[in-house]
Amino acid sequence: MQIFGLKGILLTALLGEEIVSSLFQKTIKAAFPCSIFFCFSHKLFHRQLRIPISRQFTERTITKLDFKNFLWIAFTRHCLTNKNEVTMLTPQDPEITKNHPIPQEAFDWYDEYAHGLMDRRTFMKKLSTLVVAGFSMTMLASALMPNYALAEQVSFNDPDIKAEYKSFPSLQGHGEGRGYLVTPSNLTGKAAVVLVVHENRGLNPYIKDVARRLAKVGFIAFAPDILHTLGGYPGNDEEGKKMQSSMDRAKIEQDFIAAALFLKEHPSGNGKLGAVGFCFGGYIVNMLAATIPDSLDAAVPFYGTPAAKVLRKNIKGPLMFHFAGLDSRVNATWPEYEEELKSQNIDYVVHLYPKMNHGFHNDSTARYDAENAELAWQRTIAFFNKYLI
Repeated sequence: MQIFGLKGILLTALLGEEIVSSLFQKTIKAAFPCSIFFCFSHKLFHRQLRIPISRQFTERTITKLDFKNFLWIAFTRHCLTNKNEVTMLTPQDPEITKNHPIPQEAFDWYDEYAHGLMDRRTFMKKLSTLVVAGFSMTMLASALMPNYALAEQVSFNDPDIKAEYKSFPSLQGHGEGRGYLVTPSNLTGKAAVVLVVHENRGLNPYIKDVARRLAKVGFIAFAPDILHTLGGYPGNDEEGKKMQSSMDRAKIEQDFIAAALFLKEHPSGNGKLGAVGFCFGGYIVNMLAATIPDSLDAAVPFYGTPAAKVLRKNIKGPLMFHFAGLDSRVNATWPEYEEELKSQNIDYVVHLYPKMNHGFHNDSTARYDAENAELAWQRTIAFFNKYLI
């Protein structure tokens, strides 16, 4: 079959001539865009991410996604190795990490973009300036954007844990919250509880995996999804970021306070509450330390900014801080914060990881550093064991 036009050529390269030919034979022209979208989406989910998802599930899922956004994510995160396969460049690929190390400015631009300081158009425009240095847009975007297929360290069906969703009241927030509760499956007595707070884009797979990691070592972990009242995490960070930025900040904070207090009353809890958060979640953990100091027994913010200055006088600790050496935006807030902690004689410990980028614990992007992420995590677990057990 002869395929005409740029779209036909591209789709043939992505899907293979056999698939596209079959699709043409089974569909009319009016249905062609949606059918191609479905076919490509299913191939991406099932073959590329190696997730055993039915075609029916894929069809239901992609109808909720914006067509342009999906294609933007897909085409910028994937490159072609032959006409039948779509292959994702991962942060661990030698092509990225050795032969073509990503320039630091690319990470800095992504940090600004991810935190709402730069719009997507500007981010992509800046990224395109690196093409002349020998990088492809696909390579850059693949390295910078999260690939959650890489972020699973503990499977959701691991026999050592039990995962479920629980709702909780939040009268001062959005009325009701919902989160991902993970408990050790062999729990017979009481266990410490730990709140896990996501970044500024909802409860994505990476944060859910962090909750499972905690349960795997004996804690009861609860990871709220602040996007619950908007339908929950939408399946991609781009849309999740937009959704979270549209919400009332004060109510978001009240939702997490309500989640922490709800978790502390867990019937299998030992009465001790810890909290760990990343990026925006790091800020939330700092905020919790300043707003419910008598309820929070141990706080671990990863690269998080401090609570409002007027609240910091309430902090009692203990706290453990993790900072990335190259994270100038967050690190600029630390000197003043530390002076206040010292003046109040707060029990705290701080760890700075040289040459690391913001998000180095997130194992779904090229910012991830396995050695330092593991070191930070073992320090976190030891801290919780010391103050919560």
